[in-house]
Amino acid sequence: MRVSSSALAGLLGEWDRCRWVWNECCAKSRQTHLWNRHRPEGADKATCGPARLDKMLTGARAANVWLREGSTVPQQQIIRDFGKSRTKAQKDIKEGLPMGRRAGMPTYKKKREARPSLNYTRRGFRLKDGKLHLAGGIVVTVVWSRDLPADPSSVRVHQDSVGHWYASFVVPAVVEPLPETGRVIGIDWGVRETATTTSDAHDLPHAEHGKKSAAKLARYQRMMARRKPARGQAGSKSYRSARRQTAKLHKKVARQRQDTGRKWAKSVVRDHGALAVEDFRPKFLARSTMARKAADAAIGATKRALIEMGRKHGRIVHLVHPAHTTMDCAQCGARTKHALPLSERTYTCTACGAVSPRDKNSAHVMLVRAGLNPAGADRGRPGGAQPPLAA
Repeated sequence: MRVSSSALAGLLGEWDRCRWVWNECCAKSRQTHLWNRHRPEGADKATCGPARLDKMLTGARAANVWLREGSTVPQQQIIRDFGKSRTKAQKDIKEGLPMGRRAGMPTYKKKREARPSLNYTRRGFRLKDGKLHLAGGIVVTVVWSRDLPADPSSVRVHQDSVGHWYASFVVPAVVEPLPETGRVIGIDWGVRETATTTSDAHDLPHAEHGKKSAAKLARYQRMMARRKPARGQAGSKSYRSARRQTAKLHKKVARQRQDTGRKWAKSVVRDHGALAVEDFRPKFLARSTMARKAADAAIGATKRALIEMGRKHGRIVHLVHPAHTTMDCAQCGARTKHALPLSERTYTCTACGAVSPRDKNSAHVMLVRAGLNPAGADRGRPGGAQPPLAA
């Protein structure tokens, strides 16, 4: 979006009010939690649901002129976001999932750390003459990436780490089916190659976008370290400049990875009618010696782009569980008695004697487990047999 000075002041003012509402929700939630832990015997258990928080917002707007000057739509929506975040955290705690630095209960949003994010429902915005009119008299110019296929039901206005503003509209998903090809493909994720497939022409090599920009990134981070302000103090102009350069470089690398993943996903989806994709979750690699290379490979983002592209164009996407895919033989289905070390890149079956690259064998195992015909992977038949001639 192209945000004018008056629109910028309006958006930042709305964000200050929404951030205040979020912090009040956090305070009420903590008070409720402490009351339930130490409440007198026989006292009722307190709740901190959306209904109570809505009453809190109504009372706060009636007593606070500054809060009443803002639109009620983004303030109500941030209460909904708080409720969803709190419910998800409570569910994770009940399931015994580990709570990371950002994965626990909702925390306070600090002015210098939290980035503005405003949600507007249909009654809080409208589109007129290519401009976005938000509640509160805020008008911004939108640079459209593409035409909207339908009327949007909501919009999220947010600012990224570089300082650019974006509008994300929610519209019904539109399926754009592609012609049928009759071909299938199996995809195995890795670190040496981001994706290894049953088709040599569709393998995705490691682009190493992060490695290419590592020297420049280290330079900017040293600049930030030298100019880091004392705890509780605002950063200097030079520190903010170095932080902006670091954020721009991170943004560039992220866009390069996203662009590479989307282009590869489009070529795979265009040439194949069904996909057997390893349901690989690379989170555990963050605690290994391959953490940096695995992060640079962007397996999660590439997998997500592939699934979204397949659904968009009406392709069948099978998510295959990754257990024992490196131990099974794609030819006979036998399983080795021990897991292969990562240094061993060739798979040799002890039952049938088949020898193939490790990742290629895993990609063919994906096809077998998904119930797809492995012969359709390369338009041939196992063993080089020819199809019977038509009578």
